[in-house]
Order: sequence, then structure tokens, then C-alpha cells
Amino acid sequence: MNRSRQVTMGILIGLLVIILGVVGVTQYTTHQPRQKQPRIVATTDAVVAIADKLDLKLVGVPKTQNALPKRYAGVTKIGSPMAPNIEKIAALKPTAVYAVSVLKDQYSEAFKAQKFHPQFLKLDTVSDLKQTLTTLGTRYDRTKQAKQQIAVIDRAEAKAKKRVHGPKTKVLILMGMPGAGYMIATDRSYVGNLVKKAGGENVYSSATSAYVSPNNESLATKAPDVILRLEHAMPEMVKPQFEQEFATNPLWAQMPAVKNQRVYDLQQPDFNATATIQAATALGRVSHWLYP
Repeated sequence: MNRSRQVTMGILIGLLVIILGVVGVTQYTTHQPRQKQPRIVATTDAVVAIADKLDLKLVGVPKTQNALPKRYAGVTKIGSPMAPNIEKIAALKPTAVYAVSVLKDQYSEAFKAQKFHPQFLKLDTVSDLKQTLTTLGTRYDRTKQAKQQIAVIDRAEAKAKKRVHGPKTKVLILMGMPGAGYMIATDRSYVGNLVKKAGGENVYSSATSAYVSPNNESLATKAPDVILRLEHAMPEMVKPQFEQEFATNPLWAQMPAVKNQRVYDLQQPDFNATATIQAATALGRVSHWLYP
């Protein structure tokens, strides 16, 4: 009888120890401070697209004519990429506000009065895009997603490299601006970087500038095999501008690219003034245009 009581008491004590252990762990977990969830605002389409591929939640996105990923359909709009609404952004209490580096000068004054400071992502080249993916992937525990996107770009680069054959294709890149004509994109521009990776030779190079003003005398000395016309903003306005320019300026008719019908229009979402998550697709298209 005593033996039976001892066994029973042993079992009860064991159960009590287990229960107290579970309660202790539960109380410890409950009272631990929760890790603060990031509240990220993306001010441009390019940053939104990167966030989408990295599976990041956003609390603010730009107001744009372009279709945003479905996951951000109900997210607060914070104004256009060129002129975001600072008050709306501040009201969202962001932990991070991301913009592209080319807009740094434009944003700086507007954000000075606020307690938060935008972080400018460098997206001037394909390599910059891959570095940005790596950085954000590490920062937000999205390393797997970042590596997947980088692998897609790497495969596109390798494929483009294999297509190169014969003499280098000479390329002229024009960037149209709504109501303001166009600029010439040098080898330092993003599209210029795509041309380089596709094995082409930009007929305009620069040590410092991504874009230079057009000059008929200078253009007359060039003989591009291919002309790329970037219409990243308001293509419904920019494309007719290009067509009007090419129809009325006799300069263009003398160029091999025009004679051989190798003039191509570049539009979003595949192309932009800065690198985008569509870089692999963009590189593939440029590669085919340069070396069909």
C-alpha cells in the first residue's frame, strides 16, 4: 500500500514539475517585448517592385500610372515619385523611407524638416541593383529571395554574353522627356550599362555624366547601327515627340539605324532611367536587338 502511494506521489510530482515548466515558459514568452515590425515606405515604382520580389510589406507606395503589385493595392499612396507628400509619409510613422539615388538632390530639401531621413538606393547599373538586393535581403531577413532574383539576372547576363558576335554594334540611346524634347544617354546611364553588358558600344561616352544635351553637329558624326529611345515617363506623349523629331529632322534619315529599321522604343515596366527588378528581361531584349 505504501509502495503504491509512493509511486502515485512520484507521478503527481512529475506532472506538477512539467506543468510549472510550461507555465513558466508561457509567461516568459508572453512578457518578452515584441520585435518592432518595419514600416517601410517606397517612393518610386522601382523600389516597390524590388520590395515585391523580396516579399516585403509596405505602408506607403507612390501614386503612379503604372500598375503596382496586387499585394500593395490597398496601401496608402504618398504622392508622385517626383514629388512625394512629406506630410502623408510622416503620418505613416515609417521606420524606413526608400528612394533612388538620382532623386537625392530633389528630395533633400523637402525631407529636411522631418525627423526621418530617406535612404537612397543606388540603382545606376545592373551591379548596383544586385548589391541593393543583397543589402535589403540581409537587412530584412530576405536573403533567400534576394539570391533568387540575383540568380535570374546572372543567367540573363551569361546568355547575353553568348549572343555577342562579330564587330561591336554601335548604339545611340535617347531619353525622351514629356514636352521637353530628349537627352542623349551615355555609357554611364542605366540603359547604357545594359548596352555594355549586351556587348554593344555606346557612341556617346562620358567620365562624369549619365546624360548630355543633343547637338546636331555632334550627332551627324555618329553612325549608330541601333537607336534605343527610352520613353519611361508618359510614353503617350513622348513617343509622338520622337516620331515627330525623326520625321522632320533630316539628320536621322542618314543614320544606318534608321535606314535599316533598327530603332526601338523602350518603355516601362521593362525599362526605366534607373535599374529595375525587370533588369533580366530588359537585358535580354537589348541583347536581341543588338545581335539578332
